[in-house]
Amino acid sequence: MNVVDPSVVCGVRVEIGHFTVIEANVKIGNDVKIGHRVTIHEGTVIGDGVTIADGAVLGKPPKPAKTSTVKLSGELPPLVIGDHCTIGANAVIYRGAVIGAYTLIADLASVRENVHIGQYVIVGRGVCVENHVQIGDRTKIQSNSYITAYTTLEDHVFIAPCVTTTNDNYMGRTEERFAKIKGATVKRGARVGGGAILLPGVTVAEETFVAAGALVTKDTEPRTVVKGFPARFSKMVDERELL
Repeated sequence: MNVVDPSVVCGVRVEIGHFTVIEANVKIGNDVKIGHRVTIHEGTVIGDGVTIADGAVLGKPPKPAKTSTVKLSGELPPLVIGDHCTIGANAVIYRGAVIGAYTLIADLASVRENVHIGQYVIVGRGVCVENHVQIGDRTKIQSNSYITAYTTLEDHVFIAPCVTTTNDNYMGRTEERFAKIKGATVKRGARVGGGAILLPGVTVAEETFVAAGALVTKDTEPRTVVKGFPARFSKMVDERELL
């Protein structure tokens, strides 16, 4: 049995699986496929040709803890999912996010509020995208990476599996951290290898290649390969590898 609020606006050729809940004022485009046990919260907007796998939760209202660093301010707009997106099984996308067209949010991934994701993006299995994150077009984030709050990933960025970004040099022990919290900025065309760690506020320059396992503690120079713990200049990126 499904529960669909009478106010839902539904396009043509929409398929809905079993035990799905769709709340008030949801808008669903044409040719949408919704799996079993999906929950779509109030006001969510879903474009044409979207596929939503079993168990996904869309438009979830955030409820931060009293001790959370990032606080809510005001009412969040509804979740918006662009045309021809694919949402994986048990993925959770919060209210206040915008997902561009032709983007994949894979199984078990989570995308928090106040996140803007561009077009043709891949957010891999088990990836966590925290709040206030900007992700450009055609960027790929591979499985089990952690994209912390206030991070910016520009267009054509590649994030390999298990990359960790950070945003707090104070580790929650002083009030000063609230004024200085800042994630990494990864510029256009940069690539970050598996298991690398980006410290708060660093800028990975355009077309930088960060080697697997590196610890990036300071800004990089464009078109350079950096590696090590901490990461240091190794060589220039081969011109054949540039965008």
